[in-house]
Amino acid sequence: MIDGLTAMMRGRENAWWERYRGKVPDGFLDVSELEDSARAIRTLQTAQLPGLFQTEAHARALFNLTDPPLSRLEVDLRVDHRLSRQAVIAEGTMPYVGLVHEAALRMRVGGRQEARRQIDSVLEASHRGNVALLVIPFSVGEFPMMGISLMYAEGQTRQLDTAHMDSPAGAIFMDDPGSLARYRRRLDTVEKLALTPSKSRDLIRAIGREM
Repeated sequence: MIDGLTAMMRGRENAWWERYRGKVPDGFLDVSELEDSARAIRTLQTAQLPGLFQTEAHARALFNLTDPPLSRLEVDLRVDHRLSRQAVIAEGTMPYVGLVHEAALRMRVGGRQEARRQIDSVLEASHRGNVALLVIPFSVGEFPMMGISLMYAEGQTRQLDTAHMDSPAGAIFMDDPGSLARYRRRLDTVEKLALTPSKSRDLIRAIGREM
C-alpha cells in the first residue's frame, strides 16, 4: 500500500490535469487523478455515455445544457478537459469495462447527425483491446443501481480502490470497504445481465442504422 501511495504522489507533481486547476471544478480534476492512478476501471452509465467515449460535439452539447449557463470559455475548458481524459484508455494498457444502458446510446445528443457520429465513435472504441463495452438492453428490465452513474477504480492495492458517483450536489467519492464490496457485487450482477461484447456491437450498429 505504501508503494502505491508513493507512486500516486510522485505522479501528481507534473500531472496533465494540473493545467486545468482553477479553470474547471475540482471534482473534474479528482476524477482525472482517479482514472490516471487506477490499474483497472469499471463504469455504469444509464442516461449518458461515459465521458471517456464522448466526442467533442457530444460533450459540448451536454455542457451547454448546464444551468445556470456556462460561458463559452467555461464550456471550451470543460470539453478540452474531458477529451484529454480519454488518453487513459487510448493508450491501450489499462483494462476498462463500460456498462452502458441502451437508453444512453439512443439519445440523440447534439442532433441526429452528431448522434450518428457519436455511435460510430463508440463502436470504434469498443474494438480496443483493453476495452469491453457491454450494453444493457431494454429487454433486461430493472437491474441493480438503475439511474446511477458509477465509476469503480481499482487501485494498485485493494485498499486504494475508490468508487465515484455523480449527484446533483456534486461528485461523491467512496473508499470504505463495506461500500466498495457492495458496489463490486452489484457491478458483477449488472455485468452478467449485459450483452456480450460482440452482441453489444451488433446492437450499437443497429442503433446507428436507425438514426
